[in-house]
Amino acid sequence: MRLAIDVKMHYRFPVPNTVFLALEAAETDGQILRAQSLLTGNATQYRIAGDAGVGERFWATVPGNDLVVDYAATVDITRTATPLEMLPATPVHLIPAEAAPYLRPSRYCQSDKFVAFIDKRFGHLQGGAKVAAIRDWIEENLTYVPGASDSDTNVLETFASRQGVCRDYAHLLCAMVRAAQIPARAVAAYGPDVWPQDFHAVAEVWLNGAWHLVDATGMGGPETLAVIAVGRDAYDIAFMESQAPAQLLLLQVQVWRV
Repeated sequence: MRLAIDVKMHYRFPVPNTVFLALEAAETDGQILRAQSLLTGNATQYRIAGDAGVGERFWATVPGNDLVVDYAATVDITRTATPLEMLPATPVHLIPAEAAPYLRPSRYCQSDKFVAFIDKRFGHLQGGAKVAAIRDWIEENLTYVPGASDSDTNVLETFASRQGVCRDYAHLLCAMVRAAQIPARAVAAYGPDVWPQDFHAVAEVWLNGAWHLVDATGMGGPETLAVIAVGRDAYDIAFMESQAPAQLLLLQVQVWRV
């Protein structure tokens, strides 16, 4: 599947500023970057590798008060949707260094608080079947409510309120899967079926020796998502971090099938 991506951003700052951006589709397993262009006005870019070597991020130094970003890309998605139920989990003592850090609790994903719940509710299942059941439980029990959470909302609050947006769904999935002793990490992505159109957050789980995308909102699948970045939780995959207060003037994300 070929996706076209178009992002336009305009932020204003009270002083010259430096921001950290993660918004380019990654050249990574399961997707091929056919073309892309990125304009950041008069800001200067300083690039670094993304977490786990997935994609790139960059510092942008803004000499004035405005950051205007125009990003466009064409991406071929080559991965297919593999039924999770078919995939075994890796025994904990055999989990490799690549995946081991994503077993631990993180700032927004307090997975240690869910061990008893996971044992009681899903203890009869193993491997990918357990992950699939957790995904289905979240999709069935949470309500997608724009504005129901903010950047400080953690997974315990989401579990209690039973509502949130994509980042909250991804956090809850990561926390519950980690509680089952299966590595899970947060993923920033683009998807044509995300509504309303925006940067999207999903999860990746480590099963059968590889990472597999899982979207508990039901708005995307491995064959329709273009990965941007990965990390422990939303703190690591934010599309922008600003050192100065930021006033949003324009944010437009459009993703469509070609």
